[in-house]
Amino acid sequence: MPELPDITVYTEALETRLRGAVLERIAIANPFVLRSVDPPLKELEGRAVIGIRRLGKQIVLCLDGEFFAVLHLMVAGRLQWKLGRLALLSGKTAIAAFEFTAGTLVLTEAGSKKRASLHAVRGEAALAAFDRQALEVLTCSLADFAAALQRARPRRPCHDACDAARAPRLCSPGRVFGARPRRRTATRGAGVSLR
Repeated sequence: MPELPDITVYTEALETRLRGAVLERIAIANPFVLRSVDPPLKELEGRAVIGIRRLGKQIVLCLDGEFFAVLHLMVAGRLQWKLGRLALLSGKTAIAAFEFTAGTLVLTEAGSKKRASLHAVRGEAALAAFDRQALEVLTCSLADFAAALQRARPRRPCHDACDAARAPRLCSPGRVFGARPRRRTATRGAGVSLR
């Protein structure tokens, strides 16, 4: 999964390649990547890139006229820069392409579950809906970071399947759900029964 350092590197690399470039065409190979209908993608085409932003773990292409393309890479999404134009998207992993005057930015996703998303957004007010108001760890103070850690809830025992794989005796159904182990007692003629 692309984490915060990866997203930061993506935004810095895109800033150097795309600032001032015109978005000529957007090609979608997988319709599930597009998660918005208004504004249509055609309204983003023909606009110049005025900046690249990071909004949490989302990459925002800022276009002139207050239009934005919000990319969320999720688990298996990656960006590839290709020189020139693509005739068509090839391969199973390419799900979208953004053709600029300087080259083509290809969004790929290798996983079988297609979770990466593209939102076309009009206006700063609509873009604010994508901000989850999470702590900005790269710019926050040490006191803010410590306070956020104090607010975090402690993990429950046997929180996930990984814990169960590491310690199966601790994560037995009785321990997870608070039940007491039952004693086995012998009964006449019926074999072994529980309680």
